[in-house]
Amino acid sequence: MPVKIRLARTGRKKIAKFRIVAADSRMTRDGRFLENIGTYDPQANPKVFEFNADRMNHWIKSGAQPTVTVKNLLKQDRFFEKMEGLEKGLTPEQLGVERKGERKRKPKPKKEKKS
Repeated sequence: MPVKIRLARTGRKKIAKFRIVAADSRMTRDGRFLENIGTYDPQANPKVFEFNADRMNHWIKSGAQPTVTVKNLLKQDRFFEKMEGLEKGLTPEQLGVERKGERKRKPKPKKEKKS
């Protein structure tokens, strides 16, 4: 059974919140899942991304593939660096790894009206 770590949408219309779940890749986006790992709120300021690192590590070691979006969120949280340091026997204090800041996006250029 191919397992993916992906986002499942919750919340009202136009107020999106997401769960980070381990799910069979054949299930629908908001359908059945194996385990709820964390949450992601992109509309909060700053954005809120919380997850259970032990369970995330378990699923990744078991062969679950994170989707592109989840992988980018994990990179921003420096999850892979933390797990690598913990495998080497370092404590979280010795690592000194902090979350990266949010990306600054350039505003889209305004199109000129044809006259």
